[in-house]
Amino acid sequence: MIEESPYKIYVDVNVEFTKEGKLIPRSIIWDDGTTYEIQKITDIRRAASLVAGATGIRYTIYVDGYESHLYFGDNRRWFVEGKEKNKEMVSV
Repeated sequence: MIEESPYKIYVDVNVEFTKEGKLIPRSIIWDDGTTYEIQKITDIRRAASLVAGATGIRYTIYVDGYESHLYFGDNRRWFVEGKEKNKEMVSV
C-alpha cells in the first residue's frame, strides 16, 4: 500500500472583485503556467481543510467537470489540497 501525506499546494488565482466586496475566483494558475478555468462555484463557506490543516474560505468548485476545493487561507494565500505519492505530487 502506498503511503500518502497531505499538504497544501499554493496557486495563483484570477479573481473578480464585486462591488459588494466579494471575491469570486475565475481560474487557477499552476506553477508550470497551466491555467484551469473554474466552470462553476457551488458553495462558499468558512471551513477548515482537514487534509492540509488550515482554515479560511473554502470554495467548492468544478474544473474540467470535476469537483474540488479551493481555499483562500487566513494567511491570505490561495491553495488546493494535494497528496504526495512515491515522491510524485498529485492534486486531489
